[in-house]
Amino acid sequence: MAERSTAAVDVADNSGDEPLAAKADEATTDGTAEAQDTTGTKPQDTGGEHIGSEATLPTPDLHSGHKLARRYRLEECVTRLDGFSSWRAVDEKLRRAVGVHLLPADHPRARSVLAAARSSALLGDPRFVQVLDAVEEDDLVYVVHEWLPDATELTSLLASGPMDAHNAYQLVSQISQAMAAAHREGLAHLRLTPGAVLRSSTGQYRIRGLAVNAALRGITADSPQRADTEAIGALLYAALTQRWPYESDAYGLAGLPKGVGLIAPDQVRAGVHRGLSELAMRALANDGATASRQEQPCTTPDELAKAVAAMPRIRPPEPAFTAPPEYQRTTYQQGSYGRPPAGPVAAPPTIAMPPAPLQSRTGKVLKWAVSALLIAALGLGSWQLAEAILDHTKGSEPGDSTPTDPGTSDKKPHQPTEPLRIAGATEFMPSGSGIQQNQVPNSIDGDASTAWVTPRYQGYANFGNIPKRKDGSGIVVDLGSVQDVAGITAKMYRSGQKAEVLAADPSASGPSSLSDFPQRLTKLGTVGSDLKETFSKPVRTRYVLIHLTELPSDGTGGYRGGISEISVLK
Repeated sequence: MAERSTAAVDVADNSGDEPLAAKADEATTDGTAEAQDTTGTKPQDTGGEHIGSEATLPTPDLHSGHKLARRYRLEECVTRLDGFSSWRAVDEKLRRAVGVHLLPADHPRARSVLAAARSSALLGDPRFVQVLDAVEEDDLVYVVHEWLPDATELTSLLASGPMDAHNAYQLVSQISQAMAAAHREGLAHLRLTPGAVLRSSTGQYRIRGLAVNAALRGITADSPQRADTEAIGALLYAALTQRWPYESDAYGLAGLPKGVGLIAPDQVRAGVHRGLSELAMRALANDGATASRQEQPCTTPDELAKAVAAMPRIRPPEPAFTAPPEYQRTTYQQGSYGRPPAGPVAAPPTIAMPPAPLQSRTGKVLKWAVSALLIAALGLGSWQLAEAILDHTKGSEPGDSTPTDPGTSDKKPHQPTEPLRIAGATEFMPSGSGIQQNQVPNSIDGDASTAWVTPRYQGYANFGNIPKRKDGSGIVVDLGSVQDVAGITAKMYRSGQKAEVLAADPSASGPSSLSDFPQRLTKLGTVGSDLKETFSKPVRTRYVLIHLTELPSDGTGGYRGGISEISVLK
């Protein structure tokens, strides 16, 4: 909890406050930005006061350890700006880290911040960092939001270099789809910067500060859809070139050379994907014709999402394999076989022969003793074998009162050979909260290269010791109807997971907790890369659970697991 993660809190910093239009904001002497946005994004009217003057507004005089609503304990102040402050805090009721924005209740933007936070919370889209609470209490207005410790800001990702085509494609695809969904609900972002985009450890992008970031800074726009679309175009441009598509430097990125105007990404850096370069220009150049091929500009996130979907899918690059070491030729292959050596020949080392074993008188006695023991053991074994044969013969005589089960001596256990048809699969969510539900189909798609993979948990193998994960997780396989299950095979995403296989009763319908799976098909234990089990007799069930309770270490202090492919056999 005490570790600070800049990716986890919606930082209201002052760096890179430039708007996403061609003309960047100019910083005032107190460090805040004046709005000079040609796309129509502008600060709200705050009763005649300019936004730059609000930096002098007093921020709430709070300190670390202060508790809000007897629940949210403030840990660290991240930023104080424009009369509000951002904090890293702890939700003591749910024992988790959260982020908190604080401003006085009489702040000119307090009402709009509350309205924006409550509207954002109603969206409930997991592609956005969720607003958890928005309260006015004790002359304070505070907004509580999620904290994502395993996520990385796009700003940090771009600091190491431009993205390859596949990652840039995933970025613009996911962000444009998310913003299209938000605008359909009447919500705009208006401050979609690299610092507002996070990438999780599983490669999913999430957007923070929907509506709230703009409300905190008093930003509005005449054409919010167009402003957000141009912002997405700027993010794609930066991902392809590691340059900001305007003349001013921002967000740790160098701007374009002054006086040249907006040039296509593939003219800034060699090797840029042509289709993505044109897509960035279609989103950025909204005033008339675009800079390439005269495609229609994209003026809304929905239009941009459709343009991305119309592109040929860009696959990830092939993994680079290390070349095997050069083959070492033998002396014979080098052509020197049968040739006399060039230099003097060293004499072979003399090997001293050990004395013959057990040649002394003591050795002879020991050999006789061992021989006698072997003879005695053979005699005892022969006698026991004969006695067993006689007993079997007596039991088979007429008149024996013990009935025999015809065919039992020749009957072999059933060997599962054919896989059953799997009607579907769901994530095992005993707490009602899933972790990677969208990846569940990867575990039954017949492709071992795809997998349902858990997030990276820190500190503890039992899913981070999170209370809602105390019963673990896993995959529930639905066979469509009650079947005779004779075995199961599962390819695991990583060796070292602690797992077991359970089955529901034949009468079960939609099992969701551990008590709904009373039939234990395998013991709980650590498994390798494959989980294979053949049952002594078929089990009647419709639902089979591959239950994970602990995850293996990823070598960096975290824990992660998953399942690549599941087959249920009959």
